[in-house]
Amino acid sequence: MDRGAQELPGASTPRWLRLLPWLTVALLVIVQLTTPRSVQLGFAFAVVPPLTSLVYAARGTALVSAALGALLLLPVIRADDVTYADLLAFVLISAVSVVLARLRTRREAQLVSVRTVAEAAQLAVLPPLPERVGPVRCGALYRAAERGALVGGDLYDVQQGPFGVRAVVADVRGHGMAAVSTVAALLGTFREAVLDERELGGVAARLDRRLVVDSAGREAAELFATAVLMEFAPDGSAVRVLSCGHPAPVLVAGGGAREVALVPGSPLGLGLADYRPPAAVTVPLLPSDVLLAHTDGVTEARDASGRFYPLATRIKPGEPVDLVRAVWRDLSAYAGEIDDDVALLALRASDGTG
Repeated sequence: MDRGAQELPGASTPRWLRLLPWLTVALLVIVQLTTPRSVQLGFAFAVVPPLTSLVYAARGTALVSAALGALLLLPVIRADDVTYADLLAFVLISAVSVVLARLRTRREAQLVSVRTVAEAAQLAVLPPLPERVGPVRCGALYRAAERGALVGGDLYDVQQGPFGVRAVVADVRGHGMAAVSTVAALLGTFREAVLDERELGGVAARLDRRLVVDSAGREAAELFATAVLMEFAPDGSAVRVLSCGHPAPVLVAGGGAREVALVPGSPLGLGLADYRPPAAVTVPLLPSDVLLAHTDGVTEARDASGRFYPLATRIKPGEPVDLVRAVWRDLSAYAGEIDDDVALLALRASDGTG
């Protein structure tokens, strides 16, 4: 067993739980010393090694078992009716417990290794977003619905290209690990299109084509996604917004928040023969304005009475990073358990001095 596997259980086990086997041994010794010698407590001593194997690695289990065995050999501890056969049974139980502890720690080490690889792969798909991309300040937050996953069916990205800073927030059909490959394909396509496409509609068309091609290559596959695309003017005075069946972003200003008025187009990947990207809407920006794009995991979250989360009426102005964190805290308090992927992307144009 390597060092990491040996230290693994202790790294994740509370201190009080690691002390429990030793406290149990001490308690058994006290009870044995305060009861008549004719009282048989050997069965209680025999239970300790298997329980220890659930807390300690093989070495710790062997140490506790050895300490118990030494105590049982002491005349002051050993009951009158404890035979050498009983002691042999205790030794066998201890040996089996050590083996079980070894198998458990090895299995935990394998699970940690698998999770580490999975996290690395997921972070490669959706790496952490910097707080600044070109002249645009960014704040992003992602929470996957699938427990233990870092990436699900939502995505976001902000890229600087020859035609300005462009951003995307999208929601792929389904969630969990089954949607990760589609998320990766869309992100790769978006990053290429940012460099190649002069118009924002051309980026949407490339994303649509990617989904149509991927869907045609899979049997019984129905891939589609909603998306909102944003493009900031070089001077930060405006942002162009285009929606493909996606919830409209919220413009957060000093006087409050409102949804951007859009004419949403069709979702991406439906395979429509006459698919045409919707027209982009230009939204003027003040220096302090923040544009918050999100997925429907936010606005479709409900409280205990079944009411949807009213994002635009509960959001408060703030810097992009602080804003997405505040929205997540408020959403969690409002809805409790959230069973859908949630993506938040807050963007604020900057003149490069603030």
